[in-house]
Amino acid sequence: MDTRTARLSLHPIDELEARRIRDRAPDTDDTWAADYPFDGDLAAIGGFLRATEQNGDQRPFGYYQIRRQSDGLAVGGIGFKGRPDGDVVEVGYGLAPSARGHGYATEALTTVMQIAAAHGVTTIRADTDLGNVASQRTLEKAGFAQVGADSELYYFEARIAR
Repeated sequence: MDTRTARLSLHPIDELEARRIRDRAPDTDDTWAADYPFDGDLAAIGGFLRATEQNGDQRPFGYYQIRRQSDGLAVGGIGFKGRPDGDVVEVGYGLAPSARGHGYATEALTTVMQIAAAHGVTTIRADTDLGNVASQRTLEKAGFAQVGADSELYYFEARIAR
């Protein structure tokens, strides 16, 4: 079942949908922005498919296709990088270039944070490339704080009160 926000619909995908996205082969019912999926989506879908093959259905800790409610187009994805380890889970997200700069990533991120909290998660982690200032701002707007860094990535964390 899709989760709706003010402007978006987060659609939990299944294995068949993931394969269509990976193969860039939309079905007649799929409505995708012209620049979806992009490379980041393909990497996330690959991880989702591996996790599904190893552990079965990942929902609610799977991958969600981000769709705009205004036109129904898929414009990106957001998801969990596996099931929680205790009460900690990691997330990743990305938007097609045509959908960036509208606050969709923050809107989707706060929604998956609510999904995680509803299932007992108290800590959510994410990382971003050092040069990806837009993603860093998205994380901060959603309530994440930087907790570390290395030569390639900044690490962020958000704590959710039960």
